[in-house]
Amino acid sequence: MDCDKGFSSSYMILKPEEVKLLDLIHILFSSNIENTKFVDSPAKRESFERRWLIFISIVVQKILQFSSKPLSFLGSLVEMWLNLLSSNGNFFKLLYNFLRGKVVIPDRTSATFISFIGNFDKRVELDKDIKRGDARYHAALSMMASKASYENEAYLRTIVHNHWEMEFLGFYDYWNDYQEKATTQAFIFRDKTADQDTVVVAFRGTEPFDADAWCSDFDISWYELENIGSIHGGFMKALGLQKSIGWPREIITDKKYTTRKTPLAYYAIKETLREIFSKNDGAKYIVTGHSLGGALAILFPAILAYHDEKMLLERLEGVYTFGQPRVGDERFGEYMENKLKENGISYYRFVYSNDIVPRLPYDDSALMFKHFGTCIYYNRHYQAKVVAEEPNKNYFSPLRAIPMMINAFMELIRSFTILYTEGAEYRECWFMRVFRLIGLAIPGIPPHCPQDYVNATRLGPANLFLQPHHFHQQP
Repeated sequence: MDCDKGFSSSYMILKPEEVKLLDLIHILFSSNIENTKFVDSPAKRESFERRWLIFISIVVQKILQFSSKPLSFLGSLVEMWLNLLSSNGNFFKLLYNFLRGKVVIPDRTSATFISFIGNFDKRVELDKDIKRGDARYHAALSMMASKASYENEAYLRTIVHNHWEMEFLGFYDYWNDYQEKATTQAFIFRDKTADQDTVVVAFRGTEPFDADAWCSDFDISWYELENIGSIHGGFMKALGLQKSIGWPREIITDKKYTTRKTPLAYYAIKETLREIFSKNDGAKYIVTGHSLGGALAILFPAILAYHDEKMLLERLEGVYTFGQPRVGDERFGEYMENKLKENGISYYRFVYSNDIVPRLPYDDSALMFKHFGTCIYYNRHYQAKVVAEEPNKNYFSPLRAIPMMINAFMELIRSFTILYTEGAEYRECWFMRVFRLIGLAIPGIPPHCPQDYVNATRLGPANLFLQPHHFHQQP
């Protein structure tokens, strides 16, 4: 096995790199998984439902691993094309510049190069109407940071310094011991004035053409931590779970265990925060992320609590996640709610409309994943309410299909009218409108884009942002 017995005595670890075709066929027809090489688990037998999910997870991961390079190449081409268009003005200006031999070629490392995700919403300015002290401020700042986290270092440095007038502390690529490469990204900046000092840690979400990140999402491995609960294995690996060791309190760099070339996210960020706080007793911090980044954002304080890192937990003001998938079982959720309340940490989980990602992995008897914390749910009018669980919690419901498609159609209409109702800064670009068309067939995909989450944090009511335990959760 590849985890220490003391770290987790109950677990299910999938190893797609060791699977063979006959193994996959065997797992569908036999409940006995005891001698299955690509599933490491103390359990000897599994139900067909769970074996089917294991089958799907393995197949998807194998496809992603096989297509990793062509997928990355395709992503590079798409991003270059989008940046060629924006750098030269539009398609016709690009054609004109080409005929003149004066095409502006974008530099991938420059502050003007925008990622695939960034092309959905190119806003860089913070909302001028939401100032420090406004109950919405940290949520709005967190969403802009989560959106920006998809960009390169030069871009991040420029918007933090020049547009937000804050201190840029660094952009990092972090190692994944299980994928044996750097797959996790985050950036850190500081919002400091005479009255307050807040460090923001923003984890990057899943990029559409990043097969490694998708593998983390689809890896339904899980580990049970004693007295805590079961946690999604793919997300733990991305955060910094040490292969063959687990979660020791401090980093172990023994070469017999690892040949990592960059730091592990959890340990490196922890050390960065310790260094900052050692120089300023008044500084605090918030953690945020969109999609996969949201999962890593809420797991970060979970491991701090596991290690009883009192100082870092006391300095943590809040966790803000957007379109976050489920990360653990019901027992883990109860543990985290107690720890967050005990340390006075606000945790807001934002869900916009029919976004499919917060409905995954399934909340059912086979996977056992559950959400927890304060869920702020927004409809397409950006009207918000606090709910115990977002509507249609597992997404795939025949009864919801037609209403979701109607909602997607209304979102497409809104993309043409919102600039008149809310102002020019809410104008949607052609790229986002094309994506809205996809929503007519797959209604859960466009709502996951940052565009609607930025709008929600700006247009939603401020009175939602009370301490989470003050809410009476609505069913």
